[in-house]
Amino acid sequence: MRTLARITFLTLAVLSLTAGIARAQTADEIIEKHLAAVGGRAALGKLVSRQSTGTVTLSVQGNDLSGPYESYAKAPGKTRVVLKLDTAAVGGPGEMVIDQRFDGVNGFALNSLQGDQPVSGNQLDNMRNSAFPSSMLVYKERGVRVEVLPREKVAGHEMIVLQFTPKAGSVSRVYFDPATYLVARTAAKVTSAEMGDFEQTIDFSDYRAVDGVKVAFQTVNTTPVQIVTVKLTKVVHNVTLDDAMFTKK
Repeated sequence: MRTLARITFLTLAVLSLTAGIARAQTADEIIEKHLAAVGGRAALGKLVSRQSTGTVTLSVQGNDLSGPYESYAKAPGKTRVVLKLDTAAVGGPGEMVIDQRFDGVNGFALNSLQGDQPVSGNQLDNMRNSAFPSSMLVYKERGVRVEVLPREKVAGHEMIVLQFTPKAGSVSRVYFDPATYLVARTAAKVTSAEMGDFEQTIDFSDYRAVDGVKVAFQTVNTTPVQIVTVKLTKVVHNVTLDDAMFTKK
């Protein structure tokens, strides 16, 4: 059970985007290239909600805990993620349900084995920085500062890098594949009560078009103590989602 005590499901409301090529492009040009690559402003503007289902594997201390995954998003910023993990592999009592909710203002981390608690500090700021269907559509209105950084390699491939500095919350780096303008990775320093300051990276792959908008069907969220791999099997847009499902029970 000591292993279970270290499990923390962290989500970073990182900006969803992608980017540039050749000459020294401006941040605005890169962002517009990204928006066009994922489907365009018109297609994104038609989306008001998203429901995703699939599987999740949490790898910690050499053990894998797996189970079903569900996520929900509702414009402009409500989110909910639900994981159900079998803890038997680490000597746990059975299923652990992690239910993280954000109602647009407040966040809640509900855990069937470790208890429930409000989300606060840096993690709450990061939740508040998110926006559906893309933070790139509203970053200027929110006063986010964007800078073009030198290119870096991810898995041997050179990437375009933008740095996003919000008014509050984590400064994030977003890595764009110059061939597709799709996001390959995000990275940021995150602060949590359990772990202090640490680097968190999220790798995106297996992009598929759903209603004219490209969605990453696989994400790998890596921190110093765990890796969370999500593989989606179904994504549905514009489903009816009650606001109550994003609030605390």
